[in-house]
Amino acid sequence: MKDFKEYDPPQILTDFLNYMQTIKGKSPNTVQVYFYDLRLFFRFLLLERKLTKPDLAFEKIDISVVDDELIKSVTLSDLYSFISYAARERDNTSYARARKVASLKSFFNYANSKAKILEQNPASELESPKIVKRLPRYLEIDESKKLLSSVNGEQKERDYAIITLFLNCGMRLSELVGINLNSIKDDRINLIGKGDKERVVHLNQACRKAIAEYLNVRPRENVKDKNALFLSKRKQRISNNMVQRIVKRYIAEAGLDPNRYSTHKLRHTAATLMYKYGNVDIRSLQDILGHESISTTEIYTHLDEKHLKAAVESNPLADFTPTE
Repeated sequence: MKDFKEYDPPQILTDFLNYMQTIKGKSPNTVQVYFYDLRLFFRFLLLERKLTKPDLAFEKIDISVVDDELIKSVTLSDLYSFISYAARERDNTSYARARKVASLKSFFNYANSKAKILEQNPASELESPKIVKRLPRYLEIDESKKLLSSVNGEQKERDYAIITLFLNCGMRLSELVGINLNSIKDDRINLIGKGDKERVVHLNQACRKAIAEYLNVRPRENVKDKNALFLSKRKQRISNNMVQRIVKRYIAEAGLDPNRYSTHKLRHTAATLMYKYGNVDIRSLQDILGHESISTTEIYTHLDEKHLKAAVESNPLADFTPTE
């Protein structure tokens, strides 16, 4: 992933992104998302104001020309027009539009209260679209076992350890990629989550065994990232994209749909299985997953159709029939 500075953003946007990362403690991935959302908005704005060539491809619009005067001219109507454009022309879901609203509100709040280039914040009344919460998609136990059994090939020890950690610990993709050798202490592992927050996750027997077997074959000579746990063939820290490709490959080989499941769905799987079968209370699950808000964790308290049916059938009135 390229750093946002390589795209030559306008100074106000650079200052905002630096502020979000260094002062607010946002992760590089989150800052990059802010950049993508705001770049899209500035391109839209330049096009709407006819400040770019009409025949220029949207992706080629240069946002480095955005200045304080253009930002001062933005109205609430402009912001709603952009959100409408994101839905209509870019087929953004309510979740994606809500994220853009959050990016806009953060940026214009910064421009108003920190950079002091705005007397009024046009985004202060900007409302976020309603998000319909969906139950998380996850693998059932037998599907999880099929996935683990599908691992093969030259890097099978590494790949098996990766999938085992996802399915047992519920870690994020970035957390798994960022694991260092010195992060592992006996049956515990230190993870660096969102906002550089550190938490400890315990490793069960399957995880300890998978890591030990991988370490037996992990390269030792000419390693570029000596402290990285998971290495690529080039002997450097494995990338997010490579892990995603690895997971997609084995999902397909297990006879599952790679369009339905991803690394994040494996995190959902771990959380769901822990909650359904491990007698884990919601607060403990929140700590394991590294959620800042317990409301985020509550999506895992869903029950499958069998449990719902069993609950109804167990009602003491289920077989009651009044006598005539």
